[in-house]
Amino acid sequence: MRVALPLVAAIASTAVAAPVTVPLSVTNIGQAAPIAPRQNGACFIIGSNTLPKETSDIATRLASSVTCSRSATTIAGVPDVTLGSTTYSDIDFSKSSQSPLAFALSQFATATPLASTNLQDFEDMLDVYLATEAGIRSVGGSLAIKVPKFFLEMQVSRIQTAQGNPPTAAGLQVNHLRDKVLKNAGRESQALLDQVTRLATQLS
Repeated sequence: MRVALPLVAAIASTAVAAPVTVPLSVTNIGQAAPIAPRQNGACFIIGSNTLPKETSDIATRLASSVTCSRSATTIAGVPDVTLGSTTYSDIDFSKSSQSPLAFALSQFATATPLASTNLQDFEDMLDVYLATEAGIRSVGGSLAIKVPKFFLEMQVSRIQTAQGNPPTAAGLQVNHLRDKVLKNAGRESQALLDQVTRLATQLS
């Protein structure tokens, strides 16, 4: 005679409950995080690093005139910035296969004669570079941008001088800015450095 098997209820009571898998939220994947200004009320200042006074002053000046993309970023996660009709990503040295100085010499060439160059265009290009540099500094990123930035500053100074309005501040003089370019472009070829030196003497 067969003996009835015990009910399986006892077994069921000892079963381990299946783990509950909580799906990861994908709500924000692939979306740019909201950019909140942290210093100077500037949309391009995304980090918390304290800015040098000169850079902080520049960021304050540009805060109300420069606009930031809500989705596109450039170097070190800094939002793409626009001033007037000039957008940084359109003249971003870091996307070029050229060296920073070679890019600057070709991209930021002035007209002939020098005085006929559109000063506003060069000032807008300089300002989007200055804003991007400020953003990079706020997150402690690489400052390779200084080479084309200083070159643009030199070009603006050359244009102003040729148009009869040379800058009066010592730090904005052509020769001072030439030296800034050369100092920061030490790894560039001598031929490119010589081009910068020659440009600094051509003020008409």
